[in-house]
Amino acid sequence: MKKLFFLYITIGLCLQGCDKNYLDRDPESTISPEASFKTVKDLELFTKSFYEVLPSAEGVYNESVDNIVKNTLDDELTGKRQVPVNGGGWTWTNLRNINFFLGNATNTLSAATAAPYIAEARFFRAYFYFDKLKRFGDVPWYNTVLNPDDEELLKKKRDPRTLIVDSIMQDLDFAIKNLETKASDEKVTKWTALALKSRIALFEGTFRKYHTNLTLPNAKELLEKAAEAAKQVIDGKQYSIYMGAGDNSYGALFYSVNSLPQEIILARKFSDALQIWHNVNYYTITASYGKPGLDKHFVNSYLMKDGSRFTDKANYQTMTFLQEIKDRDPRLSQTIRTPGYKRIGGAATLAPNFGNSVTGYQLIKYVGDPKYDNFNRSENDMPVFRYAEVLLNYAEARAELGELTQEDINISIKPLRDRAGMPNMDLAAAKASVDAFMANDYPLVTGAFQGPILEIRRERRIELVMESFRWDDILRWKAGKLVTKQFKGMYFPGIGKYDLDGDGKDDVWIYEDTKPTATGIQLLKLGSEILLEEGKKGNVVVNSHIKKAFDESKDYLYPIPIDQLELNPNLEQNPNWK
Repeated sequence: MKKLFFLYITIGLCLQGCDKNYLDRDPESTISPEASFKTVKDLELFTKSFYEVLPSAEGVYNESVDNIVKNTLDDELTGKRQVPVNGGGWTWTNLRNINFFLGNATNTLSAATAAPYIAEARFFRAYFYFDKLKRFGDVPWYNTVLNPDDEELLKKKRDPRTLIVDSIMQDLDFAIKNLETKASDEKVTKWTALALKSRIALFEGTFRKYHTNLTLPNAKELLEKAAEAAKQVIDGKQYSIYMGAGDNSYGALFYSVNSLPQEIILARKFSDALQIWHNVNYYTITASYGKPGLDKHFVNSYLMKDGSRFTDKANYQTMTFLQEIKDRDPRLSQTIRTPGYKRIGGAATLAPNFGNSVTGYQLIKYVGDPKYDNFNRSENDMPVFRYAEVLLNYAEARAELGELTQEDINISIKPLRDRAGMPNMDLAAAKASVDAFMANDYPLVTGAFQGPILEIRRERRIELVMESFRWDDILRWKAGKLVTKQFKGMYFPGIGKYDLDGDGKDDVWIYEDTKPTATGIQLLKLGSEILLEEGKKGNVVVNSHIKKAFDESKDYLYPIPIDQLELNPNLEQNPNWK
């Protein structure tokens, strides 16, 4: 199966070449329609090229925003984004490839014969345009291959996002009707298209609901589409939440070398035998890739194992690591190193390492066997769509509609909580007792379903961390100010030695002045190798010297590059980008 995916990538590269901008290139294809598209095999071969549009492994696990903290900050967090001269995401090569296929797929074959392959292409066109929608808002909609003399199309205005979304939905509805119904974790099917429809409709429905200043219509209808699409996946009973590794099933789902199709709807495939690797092990255990770690504020949001709120504890803000980690949602200990952690196949317990994690909350999600620790040698498949997201999409859409019931929770949130060994979410309790900690993060959430919406957002963030959903969630919820918070790590009540894994041996020594002579312990000099919020005590602070900023008037969209504005005078720059 992994060999087949490797073929997908290879064909995609051959067909697409190295062109950077679809609107600038000669429309002549390297494969003429007369010489191709004569048989079903021809269609099947060409559609394999579309899979290159899927995110790389780094595009899945290498998120940052306010979930994962690194020793550098992205421009999105500092307000330093500039209007690019070129590039900037305004690239269209993949769309040309798709539209070329759609324009020629029925040259010889009947529409009925070609329908499953046309459906596959339209799935990927929807996927392509969703990325453009999130980034730029209004964009030109093209459903044909452009010719160099077609001045009108080449210089058309941006179409409104309402048209883009309606067109995406039409593509997906065709895909849902005509794609294969048999589940596959490496080829798009009816279920993948339904999952994408639920993702896009939820994004756009909540974007329109919370960005009231844009006065965009039909938020309710889109939320209904999101819930309906997700419910079709649930009712289809092709997928379930993976429980095959007992108490460690959440963690095992991600470090499994081969994706687990019980829960994974579509994966990006990797293979040691075929030398298709990624870098997740090396990323988490070296100091070379940003030293990633969870943010303290995010860690605080994890519930206790009995379902109560950690942030309701009187002294939660000054707990040491051993204290705060006790009896928490088990997904936390399957996402970061906690007491008792051992590498796969290893016997030694390992404490968090500040040399590899700026916050001390060292990541273990996706981390596989130590044999993959060398640079770019990991081969575990990466999830692009998984059933857990569909369940969360369903619950959130129903809550945003004000229609969420306990039965809805039982078929969506409960399976996730069951895997984690957690009690189910109680709708009445969530309504009656709104979490002030969560409400402070999301002040735009109000009304009778405020509590349930906040709890579902908590669940989503925890379940999907390191799967690159967080930035999109912040954009659609109009919660940009969250990225301006000071990023923090573990709390230390003073300088001195600390046992981080509870084995009776000190793991960290925070010192001043002269470096101690010691082995087998992490030595961190106060003021240079570690900074504490209150001088000689407090939470670790990260990048405190870098000012963070988010401009509510422009930063929910990206700017269009200068060269495109010059090539097409009918394009207009996004608001407040100069």
